[in-house]
Amino acid sequence: MNTKPPQTWKCEHTLKGHTASVNAVAIDPQGNILACGSDDRTVSLWDLKTGKRIFTFFGLLNAVFSVAFSPRTPLLVSGDFDKTITCWNLDTKAVRSFSSQSGTNHAHSGYIFSVAFTPDGETLASGSADKNIKIWNIPRWVSTRTLRGHTDTVWSIAISPDGQILASASADKTIRLWRLNSWEEPRILTGHSGWVTSVAIGHQGKILASGSQDSTIKLWNLNTVKLLYTLSGHSAAVWSVAFSQDKQILASAGKDGVKLWNLSKGELLHNLSGRHPIAFSPDGKTLVTGGDGTNLKIWRQYVPVTESAPNPALSGEWYSILGVDKLASPQEVKLAYRRLIKQYHPDLNRSANAKDIMQAINEAYAKFEEEARG
Repeated sequence: MNTKPPQTWKCEHTLKGHTASVNAVAIDPQGNILACGSDDRTVSLWDLKTGKRIFTFFGLLNAVFSVAFSPRTPLLVSGDFDKTITCWNLDTKAVRSFSSQSGTNHAHSGYIFSVAFTPDGETLASGSADKNIKIWNIPRWVSTRTLRGHTDTVWSIAISPDGQILASASADKTIRLWRLNSWEEPRILTGHSGWVTSVAIGHQGKILASGSQDSTIKLWNLNTVKLLYTLSGHSAAVWSVAFSQDKQILASAGKDGVKLWNLSKGELLHNLSGRHPIAFSPDGKTLVTGGDGTNLKIWRQYVPVTESAPNPALSGEWYSILGVDKLASPQEVKLAYRRLIKQYHPDLNRSANAKDIMQAINEAYAKFEEEARG
C-alpha cells in the first residue's frame, strides 16, 4: 500500500501578461529569474520568488519556441519560428543573432524548437524542424558543426551535466545520443510508438527521460543504453519532461495536466492543474508550469503539518528545542537542525506558526554554536 508522501505542492503565483500561448520556460542557474518565450513574439523575465514581471524583450519577427540561460554569463538565448537564434544580454539588454559560417542569420532552414548550453557555457546546441542539430561556438558566435541523422523534426535536446553527451528527440520516433567530445556515430534508442517530443537528463547524467506523443514516459540508463521502465498515466501526448535536482522527482506535462513521479519506485505522486511547458528550480523546490493558454503557474513544495509530527518547543534550552540530547555531538546537532529546517522553513511549511517555530529553531542553534565556541 502506498503512503502519502511527506511533501505536496501548492500554486503560489499565476503569471499573467502574455497575449498568446507560452511555448517555453527556463530558470536561471541561481533560481531567481524565470524566462518565458511566447507566440506573442516576446521573451519575458519574471522574479521567481515574487511572481512580478522584471522585463520584456520585444522586436522578434515571429513566435518563440525555446529559451535557455547560459550557466556562466548573463546571457539568454531563444530559438524562434523565423529560424533564428537570438541572444539577449541580461545586463545591458543588448540583442544579437547567431550566424552560420557563411554569414547568414538563418543557419537552420526550419523552426528552432530547442536550445541547450553545455555546462561550461562555451557551446550551444539547437534542434530544428529541418531535422538537424547545430553546434554553436559562443565566444565566436558561429556555428561549427551540424549533426545529421534524424529523418524528421528534432523537437527537443538535452546535454548531460558533464557536457559529454547530447540527447535529441525526434518526430521520427527515435532518440539519438551524440558524444560531444568525439563526434562518433550516435547511439539510437527506439521504443516509442509516436513522436519523441521531449528529453531530459538527470541523476548526475545517469538517467535519460523521454516523453512522447504515444502518451508515455520512458526512463533509460545512459551507461548501458537500456530501457529501465515506462511510466503510463497521461491520456494525451507528453510534451515536456524535467528532473528535480534532488534526484527524487520527475515532472511530465501535456495538455491533460502535469504529473509528478517518484523516480525510485516509478510511482505517480501528484497531479497538478498545469500543462506544458515545465521547469524545475535548481533546488527542486519550485516548479513552473504552463497554465491556461497565456498564463503560467509557479508551484512551491511544502511540508504539511500533521498531528503525528508535533511542533517543537518554542522556548527552553537549545537542546530541547532542537530535540537532541544535551551531550549530543556537533554532527548530531547539525543533522537535527537541518531536519527541522526542511520541515518548518516558511518557504516549505505554510502553517500559521511556521515563522515562529523557525525563529525558535534558529535561535536555539545559534545558542548551541555560542556554547560550542566556548
